[in-house]
Amino acid sequence: MTEMKRRDFLRNCAVLGGISALGQSVLSAGLSISNDAIDVRVGKKRPNFVFIFIDDMGWKDVGFMGSKYYETRHIDRLASEGMVFTDAYANGANCAPTRACLLTGQYSPRHGVITVNSSARGSASNRRLVPVTNDTTLDASHVTFAEVLKEAGYVSASMGKWHMGPTGSLGPIEQGFDVNIAGREWGSPSGGGYSPPLNYPNLVEPADGMWLTDRLNQEAVNFIEDNRNNPFFLYLTHYAVHTPNQARDDLKAYYSTAEKIADRTTLPDHDNPTYAGMIHSVDDGVGMIMDKLRELGLDENTVVFFFSDNGGGSVTDMYPLRGRKGMFFEGGIREPMIVRWQGHVKPGTTCSEPVIGIDFFPTFLELAGVKVPDGKILDGESIVPLMKGGTSLNREAIFWHFPAYLDGGDSESREPIFRTRPVSVMRKGKWKIMQFFEEWLLDGGWSTINTNNAIELFDLEADIGEQNNLATNPAYYSIRDSLLTELIAWQNSIGAPNTITDMPASGY
Repeated sequence: MTEMKRRDFLRNCAVLGGISALGQSVLSAGLSISNDAIDVRVGKKRPNFVFIFIDDMGWKDVGFMGSKYYETRHIDRLASEGMVFTDAYANGANCAPTRACLLTGQYSPRHGVITVNSSARGSASNRRLVPVTNDTTLDASHVTFAEVLKEAGYVSASMGKWHMGPTGSLGPIEQGFDVNIAGREWGSPSGGGYSPPLNYPNLVEPADGMWLTDRLNQEAVNFIEDNRNNPFFLYLTHYAVHTPNQARDDLKAYYSTAEKIADRTTLPDHDNPTYAGMIHSVDDGVGMIMDKLRELGLDENTVVFFFSDNGGGSVTDMYPLRGRKGMFFEGGIREPMIVRWQGHVKPGTTCSEPVIGIDFFPTFLELAGVKVPDGKILDGESIVPLMKGGTSLNREAIFWHFPAYLDGGDSESREPIFRTRPVSVMRKGKWKIMQFFEEWLLDGGWSTINTNNAIELFDLEADIGEQNNLATNPAYYSIRDSLLTELIAWQNSIGAPNTITDMPASGY
């Protein structure tokens, strides 16, 4: 489905008629709209937003999720002051699709960013299908949340990893942000990595020699200070903890002490002092940001989000979840997530309703008091009802669609060659179904469903580690078939490639 052009879309941006972020009347609060730009005033102040987005941080890589070796005291405090979402998901098992989905509020078949770089990873002789061609940049026709919020008077900054296109044409500024610090088309730090000297857009390292993560933390605090009197959106999208694994010497030394070595037995593979140091630097930034918000009296009017873009890599482990980055088992897509908004979100609470990255766009708009403009397709749901204490959203399921290949399998993947082959996934309640297209399209589909190994079905309440595939158990055939029918119907409704015409047999 083709979206309306960007300029037509933004022309239709408007106020959320009659309803403010948390249900109070806009009409009684005071509202004005100028001819030059949309100026929304809900009550005295609209909330500010801080979105802290970590790269490759696993579900268990923070203290509030159970890690002891990795120290995250500031992130843990954030969790205690807000709501933890235990069943929060990225839209992709690697970074680019997750970021495109978050920025647009749309599932990947709509914008075409389905993976990183080529969709034909690994040896051609091992690929039974020809994968769908990947879009490596987010086309300018796709309107981002930054563009919509800018029209509503927000000042926004993208700080850190962009990975959606080159600056000057498809960078953060061209996609609606007012400030771009260190954002390029790169998926990981360039040159010397995290260590100085740094040379990024608006981030040429002076003589003080700060490391990349530390410098981004400082730039984030500076942005908040400079915009204390404006409604702002800070998109702090750290390169950390993506490879290369690099940390300051003092942090590596700390995580190599006898006391910290003793903590390594808490969770499997939580034992790398360099990776722990990278997490520590991210955590320091959370502390700096929260201290600045409190100092300026902005913490009550700022919604703070903490999230990751996919599962952790091979240097860590998401146990008891199965899998890691690049896999569509839970360890590759389930993320640590916090929302803190003092006075609105009850501290120390948890929510187990499944949420996903496309939900942030509608959430931002509802909290800002801005309606979804005519013609804009949003696939997600606002999580504001959950932030207010609700237990469910008005939807049946969430989805993933990956008509591509990622090589580098291991003992937790489906087979040793690929982390994943072409697959489509749905989670509905406690059920998770996975449709693997090689076997589905080439080995009989419905006619051989009981034997073709195309479908995997898991009860996540009973089997969070996805060890017991119920798809071949006759007792679950009716559940499997009903869920698969629903998954295929979603594919067809969104135009997701799912046929042998879309992914032809490779000929090998």
